[in-house]
Amino acid sequence: MQASGQSNRDHFSWGEGKTVLFLGNSITYAGQYVAMTETLFLSLHPKTKSRFINSGLPSETVSGLSEPNHAEGKFIRPCLFDRLDNVLDKINPEVVFVCYGMNDGIYLPFDSVRFEAYKNGIIRLHTRLVDAGVKRILWMTPPVHDDPQLRLNGYNNVLDRYAQWLIGYAKMQSWEIIDLHFAMRRYLEARIEREPHFKLAADGIHPGELGHWLMAKEIIQHLMPSFPLQSTWEDNLRGKPRMIQLYTLILKRQTIMKNAWLTFTGHRRPGLSKGIAVEDANIAYNAIQEEIETLGF
Repeated sequence: MQASGQSNRDHFSWGEGKTVLFLGNSITYAGQYVAMTETLFLSLHPKTKSRFINSGLPSETVSGLSEPNHAEGKFIRPCLFDRLDNVLDKINPEVVFVCYGMNDGIYLPFDSVRFEAYKNGIIRLHTRLVDAGVKRILWMTPPVHDDPQLRLNGYNNVLDRYAQWLIGYAKMQSWEIIDLHFAMRRYLEARIEREPHFKLAADGIHPGELGHWLMAKEIIQHLMPSFPLQSTWEDNLRGKPRMIQLYTLILKRQTIMKNAWLTFTGHRRPGLSKGIAVEDANIAYNAIQEEIETLGF
């Protein structure tokens, strides 16, 4: 299934000082696809002053659901709406990327009540982002799920339905949508056909570098359709030492800022690293920015 964006997708540009927020669960929190996206965007727009802020939170949902004995009974899944007001008020983003769904079906077979909770969460989130004055919202379907035994015939069947609904509803509402799910599914299907034991994610959920690259690739193709892209992240960086340095610096900077902002805005998810004060994080951000500028970006 293909997704289409709004009419402005080919006219993607940032003004000075844009704040770009990524909302999602542990896959977003891991951060590689966010850093890859910023790296390629900055390589094409080296003078941009946009700030990419990763505010992904492990275990999080928009449905407000949690499976029995989640995390061995240590805590229930956090819900985005427990922290959303603080995030929007303190970060005040102009652009927001949203990627939920993986946790929202709580890894159980399809259930219409759980499905409605997910749909209601997405619609509620859109309303809140619009009310907060966000100028551009980019919805992303959840990544593929690869069950250890059932492979794509397990929980991924639930995510297929969630992704299909989000694509269809986004088109109906003229929302901007980037389809990660079916692009990743097609890739995984093709690889499994050639290599039956191939996996994008060792645990079936959290993708490695290749999976993050497949996500970033769809985002970049949506935002900058003419940008030349390779099949792997490694291939994109091969023979480009400045790009390798840029990615390393951006990943470092995003990690510092992610932990700082998560601590500052607050959340109910135990077990995360405590970030440094936002004021100190901004000092670190500016120092890394100077290093980036010495590379010519």
